[in-house]
Formats: sequence, C-alpha cells, structure tokens
Amino acid sequence: MFEKGWSKDTQVLAWVLSYDGVNSTEPLAITAAAVALALSEAPLKKPVAAVRVGYLTETGMVLNPSIQQMESSQLDLVIAGTEDAVLMIEGYADFFTEEQLLEAVSMGQDAISAMCREIGQWVSIVGKPKRSNVGRPQYEELESFFRQNYAASIKKALSTPGKLEREEAVTSVKEAAMRSVEERFGSMYDSNVISVVFKGMQSHVMRQCVLEEGLRSDGRGIKDVRSISAKAGMLPRTHGSALFTRGETQAIAVATLGCEKSAQRVDSIASEENESRRFYLQYFFPPSSVGETGRVGGPGRRELGHGMLAERSLLPIIPGEDVFPYTIRVESTITESNGSSSMASVCGGCLALMDAGVPVKDMVAGVAMGLILEPNGEFVVLTDILGSEDALGDMDFKVAGNEDGVTAFQMDIKVEGITTDIMKAALQQAKEGRLHILKEMKQCLQKPRTSLSEYAPRIEVISIPKNKSIELIGPAGRTIKAVTETCGCDSIMVIDGGNKVQINGPDEPSVAKAIEMIKGIVVEPEVGKIYRQCPVKTVTPFGCFVTILPGKDALCHISELALERVGSVDEVVAEGDFLDVMLLEVRAKDKKMSVSRKAVLLLESDPADEKLAEDVAASS
Repeated sequence: MFEKGWSKDTQVLAWVLSYDGVNSTEPLAITAAAVALALSEAPLKKPVAAVRVGYLTETGMVLNPSIQQMESSQLDLVIAGTEDAVLMIEGYADFFTEEQLLEAVSMGQDAISAMCREIGQWVSIVGKPKRSNVGRPQYEELESFFRQNYAASIKKALSTPGKLEREEAVTSVKEAAMRSVEERFGSMYDSNVISVVFKGMQSHVMRQCVLEEGLRSDGRGIKDVRSISAKAGMLPRTHGSALFTRGETQAIAVATLGCEKSAQRVDSIASEENESRRFYLQYFFPPSSVGETGRVGGPGRRELGHGMLAERSLLPIIPGEDVFPYTIRVESTITESNGSSSMASVCGGCLALMDAGVPVKDMVAGVAMGLILEPNGEFVVLTDILGSEDALGDMDFKVAGNEDGVTAFQMDIKVEGITTDIMKAALQQAKEGRLHILKEMKQCLQKPRTSLSEYAPRIEVISIPKNKSIELIGPAGRTIKAVTETCGCDSIMVIDGGNKVQINGPDEPSVAKAIEMIKGIVVEPEVGKIYRQCPVKTVTPFGCFVTILPGKDALCHISELALERVGSVDEVVAEGDFLDVMLLEVRAKDKKMSVSRKAVLLLESDPADEKLAEDVAASS
C-alpha cells in the first residue's frame, strides 16, 4: 500500500496500553497502525482498516464480537482492506461452506469500507502532506534490452523441471544478462538495479506463460496438484507418524500422546490463569529444507505463524476430552520445501494423528492457491503453488478443511483489487484441489487405527461417588500415592470436582490394576456379601483383622472364625493367611466393620439352606 519507490526505513509500533477483557485487540492494532501511517508523511496510497467477524448459532454473523461471544463462535475471521478491496484475511471455522465464508468476508469488507471513508475524511483535515518525491526510477532502456535479448532464455529457464535445476538455470541466464549489460551500457547500471529489473522481467515472463498458454514453471495446468505420496507408521518408536510428500515439499509429522501434565501452558493478554491447550502443533523449518545453512534456535515468526495455522486447521477434528482424555502434540518437521509447507503439515499431521489411534472426527487436508492479476482485471487462479509462484505472483491463499467445509484459511496479497468474484473462484478451485488431496491421503489411511501404539501411555477416566474422593486421596495424599506406587502408574488425579479419577500409566496392566484398587477403595461395603480371599492383616487374642477391600479392614471375632468353639485364634489363622468372610455389620458411628467366617462355612456346608446363614449373620 506504499507508493512504489518508497525506500525509507518505516517502523510502526503498537502497544496495548489498556485492555478491558471485552474487545479483541488484533483488529484495533491493524487499524491503529494504518491510521498512524495515513496521518504521517509516509506515502500510503489509501487508508486501511480491519475488523473481526464471528458466527453465533442464535444470531448468525456478528461484526466485532466480544471476547465472551468468541468463546461460542463457530467462526474467527480477521479481515483487513481498503475502501475498495480486501488486502488480508485470516480465519478459522467449524467446517464452514465456501458460501458462508464469502458472506463473512462481504460483511467485513462493507464495514471496512465505511471505516476507511471516515479515516480518509479525518486525514484530509489533520493529516500531514505526503512526500511526493518517492517515485521509482524508470529503466525503460534496460527493460527493453532484457525483453529483446533474454525473455526467451528466461522462459526456457523457468520451464526447467526441478526446483534446484530451475534456480541454477535462472541464475545462469541472470549472470549472462549482467555481463551483456556491462558490455552494452558500461557502468550506467549497478548490480542492484540490474537484479531488480531482471526479477521484474522474470515475473513478467512467468505471468505471461500462465495467462496466454495456461502453463506453469513445472509444466502443470493451472488447476493441477503436484504428485502426492504418503506413508504412515514409518517411525517405529513413536506413538504415530506420517511422511507426506507433495512435489518437492515434504513434511515428517509425529503425534505424541501424554497426560494432562503434558498440556501446553498459555500466557497471553486474553488467557486465563493456568490456561492450557490439550492439543498443539509445533512446526519446524530447518534451513536445510531449502538447501541453506543457518542458525537453528527457538521458533521464529514464520514457524509460529505456520504452526498456528496448521494447528487451527486440525483443531475441529480433535475428539473431546470425554472421548479421548489424552494431551496430543503434533510435531511437523519440513525436510524439503518448494511451496506450502504449512499445508503439508496439515496433511501429514492428520495422518500422524490417525496412525496414533486418535479417533479424529474426519480427515482434513490443505492446499495453497496463487493468483495472477493484471491491471485490466484479467486474472488466473493457480492451485498448489510453487515457491517461485508465491514470490512472483500476487496472492498466497491457504485453505484447509474436509470434504464438506473449511476449517482454516489465510490470504496475503501483494496488490490491491481482490474482489468477491476472485475470492469465489479461488475458494471453489481450492475445494477441488482439497478433495483431490484427501483422495490421495485415503490411499494411505482411510480411518484411525483401532488401538494405540504399544509405546503410548494409557489413560483411563472412571467415575466415582463424589463423597469418596477424600477417602481415595487419604490423609496427606497417602492413599492415592500408595495406589500410584503399587501399580507403577505415572499419576492418578481426582478431576471434575471429585466426580472422576484419571489414571495415567505406562501400559494397560498397570492402569487396570489401579482401576481395580480404586474401585475397591471407593466402593461401599455391602452387608451380607461374601468377600473372598481376604488377607489376614493382624491377629489378636479376640480375633483377627482382614482386608476385605483395599484400605478397608474388618474384625472377624474369635466366635466367628469356625463352626465349632475356638480356644485360641492361632489355632485357626495366622497373619498372611486368606479367608472367605461375610460382612455382618458396618457401624454408622465410626464405620467399623465386623465379618464372619462361620457364616460362609455354614452356607458352604449346606448351600440349600441360605436362611440358616442369614440367621447367623442377623444374630451376630
């Protein structure tokens, strides 16, 4: 939006000085930055503004929804533009149709147009005069020289198969052109000017090939998707993995499952205390993926942005915590890149989730669209763009979703003039490309695996009576710690206000053992029920104490040990023995319990006479 030729370093700083927790800050920051430029001497062509659009079931599309409304919104769209056209959109949706997205964009653009008109009126009153001496120098003679002598060579170089080979061919033509310029014009043009004009000619040739012949650098038609291959489960020790390759762009995605403690902590202006994400995607773009060397450290702006786009693309298909109580982390590492690695991360991430056994709601794929737009309004939309088509074209429009709707979309453009008609064509063509990619992905995996990896942890959630949570935890947490250590679990947590227990263990046997012990602790002992193989914990002169349930001991009086009279407890039992006993009583006052071995022996000696055993229990 700056006049061509503006080369001054220009910095706009936006701070949130006060936040009410009601209105989102992003559209305000974009609008404020644009207004500051419009009021300044910087040669901004037109005022720019931004809005957010949401969608509520009860009211439909909502302009600039509040933070509270966004919590239940099925759409999160941020759009920026001028009075006449869209400049940028980024949004996430719950499987919205292309028609719904166009409706949201249209609402946002109408609001932006009104804002820009008012900003323009304000600027006309209080704005500073714009600098006028910023026109880009014209190099018509040099442009004509390149057009006559090197247009054909550039076209041939751009048609070279393979990214590296294509770059080498273009570099070779550029070096020859620079030598010719020096021979023809001497030192009239420096190397920077020659590079700028050559790049302009390269863009012109590429655009003309697309517009006039319908052909692209790698020989594809405008709607063709590059060849796709996908393989799941290629890393044996991970919980889930997938290798997704589209042309010369490749991503290795790994899905890892964990417990609640593995969730990603969130600290932002709008985040609540201790807020965390149970699903997150981390994107890595090493310099080796584009044949370069460079510093490798923390994630940069590109990695954060691409990772968030891929994460939000997949978020609508992640099952709820009540269905799949795991924390899910997807890591996407780009091994080679020639266009749209973020959308490759969406495809690879979806397959990795399925390989890990995550019961995703549906399959999701993504594709990047490009645009060639001429000043006369003629345009061509390109499907699955290359890196060079992104650099030399006018638009990068990424769209992700399933067969029925869109989950994420992001558009950046380099020209003003993206109309509703262009967006409609781009969305429809993106849907065609997305359906093709989904078809290819289904040849790798059609549905999630039915079981988890043997290396994945096991998490089970069981319900317990709310009044039993304190009993399960025990004094200073000793009971729950003892169960955790005895069973070899990683952690056992009481959740949902004491109504549920989450057991996290390294394997199924440890979790199953913990569940059995927990049920024994929280279960209410039943009077008249027989408890088998109860270990004798302590022997006393007046009887013995047996453990009928985990953490629950009961007294078997000496008179209840046998059918005949017992002179000494030691004659019948010893510590470590196992007894079958019937629960006789649970005292209301202190919950102390009494059991009888005699009642069980009596019942087993004459199984038909259950009444006799009941009478024994009652009399005791």
